[in-house]
Amino acid sequence: MVSIKTLLNGHNQFHQKYFELEPLTFKKLVKDGQSPKTLVIACSDSRVDPSILFNSEPGDIFVIRNVANLVPPFEDDTSTCHGTSAAIEYAVKYLKVENIIILGHSHCGGIKALIKDDGNDHTFIDNWLYIAEDAKNKTLESNENFEDCCTTCEKMAIKTSLKNLRSFPFVEKEINAGNLELHGWYFSLETGLIEHILD
Repeated sequence: MVSIKTLLNGHNQFHQKYFELEPLTFKKLVKDGQSPKTLVIACSDSRVDPSILFNSEPGDIFVIRNVANLVPPFEDDTSTCHGTSAAIEYAVKYLKVENIIILGHSHCGGIKALIKDDGNDHTFIDNWLYIAEDAKNKTLESNENFEDCCTTCEKMAIKTSLKNLRSFPFVEKEINAGNLELHGWYFSLETGLIEHILD
């Protein structure tokens, strides 16, 4: 368990590196703003941090993290809050990213909860996980054991999110114009390797 003191010590090391030893990094990011070429939509899982997995520097990637790395389908409804959709819109329309990666992973707690469906009252979580209901239903048809079922669904959910991304008109427009590519990647906690998932 990482303590608050450990986190603050980590920040001190970060500050020393980027504001004392390599001060130009953030000076340039302040002066020029951010211009990442890639949006990564990843899980909130503490074991799967895209910046660490890709050994990236500040300003390299624009990241959205949520439960089970899901993308909801496009909704033409501005009366409610759409955090993930807003961040996708910002990345595509304003940052002009050239790649969007859906980054799933093994042993995902969100997908496990979706498959287990124990009837607990998790209002926000259950409503969110419903995005991957199709992936769950297709997975359950295979009659695999629970662990294999979760693995299959983790990968199927990546395909669902890729499909949902294309339901955003501004995403589809940039894809058709040749300005944007979509990628589905699956990170294995066991091996540390990435598998490419085709939509």
